[in-house]
Parts: sequence; C-alpha cells; structure tokens
Amino acid sequence: MAGTAQRRDGIARPASFSRADNLERLGADEFDVLVIGGGATGAGVALDAASRGFSTALVEKGDFASGTSSKSSKLVHGGLRYLQQREFRLVYENLAERQLLLENAPHLVSVLPFLIPLFGQSGVVSKTVARSYSTALWLYDLTGGVRIGRRHRRIGRAEAIEHFPLLDTDRLVAGFVYFDARTDDARLTLALLRTAVCGHGAAAANYAEVEDFLRGPGKSVVGAVVRDLERPDRRIEVRARVVVNATGVWTDAVRALGDPSPTASLRPAKGVHVTVPAARFPADIGGVIPVRKDRRSIFVVPWLEGDLVYLGTTDTDYDGDLDDPRCTGADVDYLLGAANGVSGAGLTRADVTGVWAGLRPLLSGGGRHLSERTADLSRRHKVWRDDDGVVTVTGGKLTTYRKMAEDTVDLVARTLGGSGRRCVTRHLRLEGSPSSRRNAPGDAPDHLYRRYGDRSDAVLALAEGRPELSGPVVPGLPYLGAEVRYAAREEMAVHLSDVLARRTRASIQDARAAVAAAPGVARILAEELGWDDARQTDEVARFSRAVADELATAGLTGARAATGEAATP
Repeated sequence: MAGTAQRRDGIARPASFSRADNLERLGADEFDVLVIGGGATGAGVALDAASRGFSTALVEKGDFASGTSSKSSKLVHGGLRYLQQREFRLVYENLAERQLLLENAPHLVSVLPFLIPLFGQSGVVSKTVARSYSTALWLYDLTGGVRIGRRHRRIGRAEAIEHFPLLDTDRLVAGFVYFDARTDDARLTLALLRTAVCGHGAAAANYAEVEDFLRGPGKSVVGAVVRDLERPDRRIEVRARVVVNATGVWTDAVRALGDPSPTASLRPAKGVHVTVPAARFPADIGGVIPVRKDRRSIFVVPWLEGDLVYLGTTDTDYDGDLDDPRCTGADVDYLLGAANGVSGAGLTRADVTGVWAGLRPLLSGGGRHLSERTADLSRRHKVWRDDDGVVTVTGGKLTTYRKMAEDTVDLVARTLGGSGRRCVTRHLRLEGSPSSRRNAPGDAPDHLYRRYGDRSDAVLALAEGRPELSGPVVPGLPYLGAEVRYAAREEMAVHLSDVLARRTRASIQDARAAVAAAPGVARILAEELGWDDARQTDEVARFSRAVADELATAGLTGARAATGEAATP
C-alpha cells in the first residue's frame, strides 16, 4: 500500500507524472522521506520507500538520470574483473541483482553474450593467460553467473571471427563466450521513477534544485528549500521527517549544506565511451578486448538501435567540473587504439558518431586507496546517517542500485521507528514489465517493446490521426514522433535535450543526426509544451551548441555521421 502524505491544505491528489502536479504536491504535502537525487540510486530509494508505505518525495536539480545514470556502460553485470581484486562478495551481490532485474524489467534488461578473444603467437596462446581466464569464468559462473541460464564456454578461432570479423587473424587463437546483461540506463531510471510515482504514490520533480536544508529542533534537518529552475524566482519548502542524500558524485556538495567542511567521501573517476558505425567495427555480440600496454580491457557493445556499436570505458581520476565532464581527444584515441590494437579496423576519429563522459562516485576510503588507479577501487556502496539526521548513500554501481536502496531505506525505517516495514522490491516488477514477451503489444515494433514494454500501445496511440508521428524523427535511428509526444506528456521531458539525449539516446548514438533532427523534434515538443517560436529556436540553438562543444572538446569536428553523409565542421 502506498504511503499517504499528510496534506497541509487537506486536498487529496491522484498520482500523476505531470511536473506541475508533482511540484504542487512537494509544496503542499508533508512527507516521511525526501530523496535528493534523480539518478538510478535516488529513484531506487524513492521506489523502495514508497513501496514500503512511506510517503516519499524526490527532487533532481537537472533532468532525471542526467548525471552518471545516463552515462554508464549500460551493462547489468557482475564485474568479471572484480574477481581479480578478490571482491567475491561484491560479484555475488552484483549477479544476484542482475537476475532480479532480468525478472522485474525484462523489457529493459536483456541477456547479452560477450566474447573474450585469446591472442597468441604462431597459433598458440599463453597457457597462463588461458588458464587465468578459464578460472575467472568458472568462478563467475559459480558465484552466480550461471543463474542467467547459460555458462561460459571456450570457442575456436573460426567462431570468434564469426562474431567479430575484423579481429587480428594473425594473432587470434581462440576465445571464451560468457553471458551478462545490458540495459538503457536512462530509461531504467525513468521506469523506477514512474513506478514509484504512478504505482506507489511518490512525488518527484526534475529541474528542482535543493538550495538549503530546513532545520528543526537541535538543528536536525526536516526538509529542504527547493528552487524550481524553470521558474528561478519560485522556491518551495519541502518538509520531510528524513532526508536522503543520493546524489552520487555530488554527495559531498549536498553534505556541505549541513556541514561547510565535510570529510571527503568520494574520489570521482571519469569514464568515456564512443559510438562508431557497425560497418567499421562489426560485432553481433558484446566483447571484452584487452588494451595493449595497459592492465585494463574495454567493452565493445552493439547498440540495439541503429547499425552502431560503442566502445568503453576509460577509468581515470577526475577533479574538474562535476556538472560537465567531457570526452577529450586523448580519451577518444585511447578507445580507438584499443580496438585497432586487436583488429584490422583502422578506426580514426572520423569514424566516431557519438561520445559520452560520465563520473563514477567511487568511495575514497578517507584518503586510503586500494591503488593509485581508479580502476582498482572498490565499487562497493556505503550508507550512513550524519549528525544532522541526513541519510547518505553513495558508491556502488548501476547493477546494485536496488540493494543500495534497500540498505538505505532500512536505515530510514529504523530512524522513523518503522523497522517492521520490509523491503518488497526484490520481486516488484517495474512499470511496463509484461509477464512475458507474448503479453507485450502484438503490433508494437521490437524497439518500442524494449523501451516501453506493455505501454507500447499507449505510445503508438499518440500517432493516431497524425501519420507524421508514426515514422522516425532521427535519420538512421528508429525513434518515432509519437515517442517525442509521449516524452512530453508522460515522461516529464522539459527540454529538447531531455528527449534527444535521455528519453531517446540519439545524441550519443549519432550526434549530427540528432542535431539535424532537432528542429522537427522541437516542433512536436512545442505543440505539447506550449512553446512559442522564440522558445523553439532557443531550444534548438542550445542543444546544437552543446553537441558542437562536446564534439569539439573530443577533437571530432571533422567526424562523419553514421548515415555516411559528410559532416560540416
């Protein structure tokens, strides 16, 4: 049963994912829990709390998932390399959470095979290397990987080439295939939020920035002052019995609202990915390829939309602007060099169609690191309660968002004196999740099912009588005009970038195609959101400028689009 917030004005309001309705609720109701942060972790905390019966609110200073949770490797995985760090418990936990996601969101999370190629000299691979991989993969299966329904296997050179045709045939000897899962991180986060709001009565708003805490007796935090960034003169006092800080790499900045000099809890690490046409680096499954002269490997993952693959990730220390991490030319060269080092692809910057850079909130250990390399830091999470009563959760990774949320709300429940309210999210299906693929809308294209599940028909219905909304809006990608309309009506899209970067993934798949599509997408949004011509022009200009700046920083001003058309600098 969903929690019922105490109405300060006595007016009951139905659950709605309308931003206006949710902002009204934030100011009018009193909540048990206020979550700061609209990424996967914050959304998971909101869903866990609301599904236990706590009245719950969530605010996010940008768009939902606009930080780390739209810029990950988009994998739901155990973390094979964590076995090398002897993080056996972490891998077990990751794999258990992977299985729950496959069950609770089958439309958003799907099994993906991965190839680990084995290279050698004169047709012979090092026995030490082969044995090391074999041992790690057996451990992976035994730790929980086999729950996916398949176990790893060794394959020959010919089969490896079938999956990755451009691998270096002079050195390729054999390979291993193992199984993990993938997702669209931004859409998973949105599904969590919609499930919390529409299914369990939570209130949530994007572009709602916490400026300060509200104080009660003894300086305890009893809520927050929130500024509506779409109306900067508007401030809302959101009252709650417990405030949860789930802001990822911004954790210490939020903690500083209560303590001007908080002990640093994080060491941010930057991860970068690039998209290239599948024709330039064909792969029909995922891959894990070694980086020459480095102790790392990178993923190669086929996009589900468009004939594209992406490569990533880097893993480097970061001390720049948390709001604007950038992919540099050196990052691009590192990833392309890794791919070229094991293949005859000969990738260059001109092949890159999209990039993204995100920050991982790695626990700093109070300044004591496992290694000088961020790649060697633990991906564990931590939950604690500061002296002012604010509960903080940080660290972790996308795969374990649900367990992070459970641990957080367990502490919240104890704080509220409701420890008997047990977590129910282990078997809570997310919005859009059908009981089976057979129960998904029969007429919905596969790409709609993978994004909306059993709500696909609702998306298609928005194109009735509007044939211009039934076709793709971005060249080379399957996204429909109806999806743009749905994003405005049902997914709290506020800006053009919300649609082209997160409700769809167009801008990180094919940046130039997204820019070319921007005026048409803006016209659809204008109709739904009431924009005038000046607002449309401004939205297109802002989005185009942001994409151009991102590509320029990455040294990609001369890159070509995936459609094969010549790009203009």
